[in-house]
Amino acid sequence: MRAIHLLLIVPILLAHLRPVLAADAPRPCGAQQHHQFDFWIGEWDVRTPDGKLAGTNRITGILGGCGLQENWTGAGGTTGTSLNTYDATRGLWHQTWIDSSGTVLLLEGSFRNGRMVLEGVTRPARGATTHDRITWEPLGGGDVRQLWEQSSDGGTSWTVVFDGRYTRRH
Repeated sequence: MRAIHLLLIVPILLAHLRPVLAADAPRPCGAQQHHQFDFWIGEWDVRTPDGKLAGTNRITGILGGCGLQENWTGAGGTTGTSLNTYDATRGLWHQTWIDSSGTVLLLEGSFRNGRMVLEGVTRPARGATTHDRITWEPLGGGDVRQLWEQSSDGGTSWTVVFDGRYTRRH
């Protein structure tokens, strides 16, 4: 009889302890580094330096804080998306970007000096290798600046491809 009571009581105790044990378990992406890009999360209007609307962007946290997903809609109709995550093993942020024009960017980098800086190399079928560098910088009032630069001389000189100011949509 005592064995039957134990068989009934043990599952009940385990059911009550499970939430307590789960609360003490470390979150897989709970480290500070996984959240360095969280300043970009939100729904945004994006404007060029002259104030023209470049497009809208929606950045969401995904997979329990393990990544960010970007969904871009350009004023001219181009759409694109990116997946962003911190690779703790290598200590680097990674972004994979694809858009409706067929552009693919594979970028890696880190959060340094208050900015997220990701870089990559594009090797087209024809033409010179292009180096891409995109910097996201939190600004006063909750805005974000995104500066995309390219170099075709190995990083000696850079040309601005896109300069956008993100303001939160209301």
